[in-house]
Amino acid sequence: MSRTAAILLAAGQGRRMQGVVADKILAPLAGRPVFAHSAAAFIASGVADFYVVVYRDARQSLELSCYAPTPALFIKGGRERQDSVANALTGLPDTIDYVFIHDCARPLIQPGQLAALLKAVRRDRAVALAHRVTDTIKQLSARARPKARARAGAPGQGRAATLDRTRLWAMETPQVFARDLIIRAYARVQRFGLRITDDVQAVEGLGLPVTFLENPHPNPKLTTPADLAYMEFLLGCPARPSP
Repeated sequence: MSRTAAILLAAGQGRRMQGVVADKILAPLAGRPVFAHSAAAFIASGVADFYVVVYRDARQSLELSCYAPTPALFIKGGRERQDSVANALTGLPDTIDYVFIHDCARPLIQPGQLAALLKAVRRDRAVALAHRVTDTIKQLSARARPKARARAGAPGQGRAATLDRTRLWAMETPQVFARDLIIRAYARVQRFGLRITDDVQAVEGLGLPVTFLENPHPNPKLTTPADLAYMEFLLGCPARPSP
Protein backbone atom coordinates (compact mmCIF):
# COMPACT_ATOMS: atom_id res chain seq x y z
CA MET A 1 0.00 0.00 0.00
CA SER A 2 1.50 3.33 -1.07
CA ARG A 3 2.01 6.09 1.48
CA THR A 4 1.82 9.81 0.81
CA ALA A 5 3.29 12.86 2.54
CA ALA A 6 2.33 16.51 2.25
CA ILE A 7 4.85 19.33 2.61
CA LEU A 8 3.05 22.46 3.78
CA LEU A 9 5.19 25.53 3.08
CA ALA A 10 4.58 28.36 5.55
CA ALA A 11 8.00 30.02 5.90
CA GLY A 12 7.63 32.81 3.29
CA GLN A 13 8.52 36.34 4.30
CA GLY A 14 5.50 38.05 2.71
CA ARG A 15 7.45 41.20 1.85
CA ARG A 16 4.83 42.39 -0.66
CA MET A 17 2.16 42.53 2.07
CA GLN A 18 3.57 46.01 2.83
CA GLY A 19 3.46 45.44 6.57
CA VAL A 20 -0.36 45.23 6.62
CA VAL A 21 -0.10 41.89 8.47
CA ALA A 22 2.82 40.60 10.50
CA ASP A 23 2.64 37.13 8.95
CA LYS A 24 0.48 36.45 5.90
CA ILE A 25 0.26 32.72 6.63
CA LEU A 26 -1.31 33.54 10.01
CA ALA A 27 -3.43 36.46 8.77
CA PRO A 28 -7.15 36.07 9.56
CA LEU A 29 -9.23 34.87 6.61
CA ALA A 30 -12.93 34.11 7.06
CA GLY A 31 -12.47 33.71 10.79
CA ARG A 32 -9.34 31.56 10.93
CA PRO A 33 -5.69 31.86 9.90
CA VAL A 34 -4.74 31.47 6.25
CA PHE A 35 -2.71 28.36 7.11
CA ALA A 36 -5.73 26.67 8.70
CA HIS A 37 -7.63 26.65 5.39
CA SER A 38 -4.97 24.57 3.62
CA ALA A 39 -4.57 22.29 6.63
CA ALA A 40 -8.33 21.69 6.81
CA ALA A 41 -8.52 20.82 3.12
CA PHE A 42 -5.79 18.21 3.46
CA ILE A 43 -7.40 16.72 6.55
CA ALA A 44 -10.79 16.51 4.85
CA SER A 45 -9.31 14.91 1.72
CA GLY A 46 -7.46 12.17 3.58
CA VAL A 47 -4.76 12.11 0.88
CA ALA A 48 -1.74 12.27 3.20
CA ASP A 49 -0.42 9.83 5.79
CA PHE A 50 2.30 12.18 7.03
CA TYR A 51 2.93 15.93 7.04
CA VAL A 52 5.97 18.18 7.06
CA VAL A 53 5.21 21.76 8.10
CA VAL A 54 7.92 24.20 7.06
CA TYR A 55 8.01 27.18 9.41
CA ARG A 56 9.92 30.46 9.61
CA ASP A 57 10.69 30.90 13.32
CA ALA A 58 9.86 29.43 16.72
CA ARG A 59 6.95 31.77 17.38
CA GLN A 60 5.31 30.95 14.05
CA SER A 61 5.90 27.24 14.62
CA LEU A 62 3.99 27.38 17.89
CA GLU A 63 0.98 29.05 16.27
CA LEU A 64 1.00 26.72 13.25
CA SER A 65 0.97 23.70 15.56
CA CYS A 66 -2.54 24.66 16.70
CA TYR A 67 -3.91 23.97 13.20
CA ALA A 68 -1.47 21.50 11.66
CA PRO A 69 -2.63 18.03 10.62
CA THR A 70 -1.13 15.03 12.39
CA PRO A 71 1.23 13.29 12.40
CA ALA A 72 3.47 16.22 11.46
CA LEU A 73 7.17 16.96 11.51
CA PHE A 74 8.10 20.64 11.84
CA ILE A 75 11.18 21.72 9.87
CA LYS A 76 12.70 25.20 9.70
CA GLY A 77 12.60 26.81 6.29
CA GLY A 78 15.57 28.03 4.30
CA ARG A 79 16.51 31.35 2.74
CA GLU A 80 14.56 30.72 -0.48
CA ARG A 81 11.52 28.60 -1.26
CA GLN A 82 13.63 25.93 -2.93
CA ASP A 83 15.80 25.70 0.19
CA SER A 84 12.68 25.14 2.30
CA VAL A 85 11.50 22.34 0.03
CA ALA A 86 14.95 20.73 0.07
CA ASN A 87 14.97 20.85 3.87
CA ALA A 88 11.51 19.26 4.02
CA LEU A 89 12.45 16.44 1.63
CA THR A 90 15.24 15.35 3.99
CA GLY A 91 12.65 14.82 6.73
CA LEU A 92 10.47 12.36 4.84
CA PRO A 93 10.28 8.80 6.19
CA ASP A 94 11.68 6.13 3.88
CA THR A 95 8.21 4.59 3.61
CA ILE A 96 6.77 7.55 1.67
CA ASP A 97 5.99 6.93 -2.02
CA TYR A 98 4.37 10.23 -3.12
CA VAL A 99 4.85 13.84 -2.02
CA PHE A 100 2.47 16.80 -2.18
CA ILE A 101 4.22 20.19 -2.07
CA HIS A 102 1.80 22.99 -1.25
CA ASP A 103 2.32 26.71 -0.72
CA CYS A 104 -0.01 27.57 2.16
CA ALA A 105 -0.34 31.09 0.76
CA ARG A 106 -2.90 29.37 -1.53
CA PRO A 107 -5.62 28.74 1.09
CA LEU A 108 -8.51 28.03 -1.31
CA ILE A 109 -7.38 24.56 -2.32
CA GLN A 110 -10.27 22.08 -2.10
CA PRO A 111 -10.34 18.44 -0.94
CA GLY A 112 -11.67 17.25 -4.32
CA GLN A 113 -8.69 18.73 -6.11
CA LEU A 114 -6.31 17.00 -3.70
CA ALA A 115 -7.97 13.65 -4.34
CA ALA A 116 -7.72 14.16 -8.11
CA LEU A 117 -4.02 15.02 -7.82
CA LEU A 118 -3.31 11.85 -5.85
CA LYS A 119 -5.05 9.73 -8.44
CA ALA A 120 -3.07 11.41 -11.23
CA VAL A 121 0.34 11.11 -9.56
CA ARG A 122 -0.11 7.38 -8.99
CA ARG A 123 -0.48 7.09 -12.75
CA ASP A 124 1.93 9.72 -14.08
CA ARG A 125 4.50 10.28 -11.25
CA ALA A 126 4.56 14.07 -11.67
CA VAL A 127 1.46 16.27 -11.66
CA ALA A 128 0.74 19.91 -10.91
CA LEU A 129 -2.44 21.89 -10.40
CA ALA A 130 -2.60 24.66 -13.00
CA HIS A 131 -4.93 26.76 -15.10
CA ARG A 132 -4.85 27.83 -18.71
CA VAL A 133 -3.69 31.35 -19.52
CA THR A 134 -6.49 33.41 -21.07
CA ASP A 135 -4.75 36.77 -21.35
CA THR A 136 -2.62 37.71 -24.33
CA ILE A 137 0.97 37.39 -23.11
CA LYS A 138 3.81 39.51 -24.49
CA GLN A 139 7.51 38.81 -24.10
CA LEU A 140 9.91 41.75 -24.13
CA SER A 141 13.34 41.25 -25.62
CA ALA A 142 16.20 41.19 -23.16
CA ARG A 143 17.73 44.64 -23.09
CA ALA A 144 19.95 46.40 -20.61
CA ARG A 145 18.13 49.19 -18.78
CA PRO A 146 19.21 51.46 -15.93
CA LYS A 147 18.74 49.86 -12.51
CA ALA A 148 16.38 52.65 -11.51
CA ARG A 149 13.91 51.43 -14.14
CA ALA A 150 14.11 47.80 -13.07
CA ARG A 151 12.11 48.42 -9.88
CA ALA A 152 8.57 47.06 -9.49
CA GLY A 153 6.04 49.17 -11.36
CA ALA A 154 8.60 50.67 -13.73
CA PRO A 155 7.55 50.70 -17.38
CA GLY A 156 8.77 47.87 -19.58
CA GLN A 157 10.32 48.69 -22.92
CA GLY A 158 11.77 46.63 -25.74
CA ARG A 159 10.80 44.61 -28.77
CA ALA A 160 7.60 42.68 -28.06
CA ALA A 161 6.74 39.15 -29.13
CA THR A 162 3.32 37.53 -28.67
CA LEU A 163 3.37 34.07 -27.12
CA ASP A 164 0.93 31.36 -28.16
CA ARG A 165 -1.44 31.34 -25.20
CA THR A 166 -2.98 28.00 -26.23
CA ARG A 167 0.26 26.42 -24.96
CA LEU A 168 0.62 28.49 -21.77
CA TRP A 169 -0.35 27.38 -18.27
CA ALA A 170 -0.18 29.32 -15.01
CA MET A 171 1.17 27.10 -12.28
CA GLU A 172 -0.48 26.59 -8.91
CA THR A 173 0.09 24.30 -5.95
CA PRO A 174 -0.08 21.58 -4.85
CA GLN A 175 2.45 19.97 -7.13
CA VAL A 176 2.79 16.24 -6.51
CA PHE A 177 5.55 13.77 -7.33
CA ALA A 178 6.81 10.27 -6.82
CA ARG A 179 9.23 10.59 -3.90
CA ASP A 180 12.26 9.19 -5.71
CA LEU A 181 11.68 11.53 -8.66
CA ILE A 182 11.44 14.79 -6.69
CA ILE A 183 14.42 13.88 -4.50
CA ARG A 184 16.49 13.20 -7.62
CA ALA A 185 15.32 16.47 -9.18
CA TYR A 186 16.26 18.52 -6.11
CA ALA A 187 19.62 16.77 -5.83
CA ARG A 188 20.36 18.01 -9.36
CA VAL A 189 19.23 21.55 -8.47
CA GLN A 190 21.57 21.62 -5.49
CA ARG A 191 24.48 19.99 -7.33
CA PHE A 192 24.48 22.64 -10.07
CA GLY A 193 23.42 25.59 -7.88
CA LEU A 194 20.28 26.23 -9.95
CA ARG A 195 17.61 28.79 -9.05
CA ILE A 196 14.03 27.59 -9.51
CA THR A 197 10.64 29.11 -8.74
CA ASP A 198 8.55 25.96 -8.46
CA ASP A 199 8.99 22.22 -8.12
CA VAL A 200 7.95 21.39 -11.68
CA GLN A 201 10.97 23.38 -12.82
CA ALA A 202 13.20 21.01 -10.87
CA VAL A 203 11.65 18.02 -12.64
CA GLU A 204 11.96 19.76 -16.02
CA GLY A 205 15.72 19.56 -15.58
CA LEU A 206 15.50 15.77 -15.64
CA GLY A 207 13.75 15.88 -19.02
CA LEU A 208 10.73 14.04 -17.67
CA PRO A 209 7.07 14.72 -18.54
CA VAL A 210 4.71 16.44 -16.11
CA THR A 211 0.92 16.26 -16.13
CA PHE A 212 -1.01 19.52 -15.65
CA LEU A 213 -4.33 19.03 -13.89
CA GLU A 214 -6.61 21.88 -14.92
CA ASN A 215 -8.20 23.60 -11.94
CA PRO A 216 -11.77 24.84 -12.57
CA HIS A 217 -11.82 26.74 -9.26
CA PRO A 218 -10.00 29.93 -8.22
CA ASN A 219 -6.83 29.11 -6.29
CA PRO A 220 -5.06 32.48 -5.99
CA LYS A 221 -1.86 33.10 -4.06
CA LEU A 222 -1.88 35.58 -1.20
CA THR A 223 0.77 38.08 -2.27
CA THR A 224 -0.54 41.61 -1.66
CA PRO A 225 -3.08 43.13 0.78
CA ALA A 226 -5.70 43.28 -1.99
CA ASP A 227 -5.57 39.49 -2.27
CA LEU A 228 -7.04 39.11 1.22
CA ALA A 229 -10.16 41.02 0.24
CA TYR A 230 -10.46 38.97 -2.96
CA MET A 231 -10.18 35.71 -1.04
CA GLU A 232 -12.79 36.86 1.47
CA PHE A 233 -15.08 37.52 -1.49
CA LEU A 234 -14.42 34.08 -2.96
CA LEU A 235 -15.22 32.52 0.40
CA GLY A 236 -18.51 34.41 0.53
CA CYS A 237 -17.50 36.70 3.39
CA PRO A 238 -17.65 40.51 3.51
CA ALA A 239 -14.35 42.00 2.42
CA ARG A 240 -12.30 44.00 4.89
CA PRO A 241 -11.86 47.71 4.24
CA SER A 242 -8.59 48.49 2.51
CA PRO A 243 -5.80 49.47 4.91
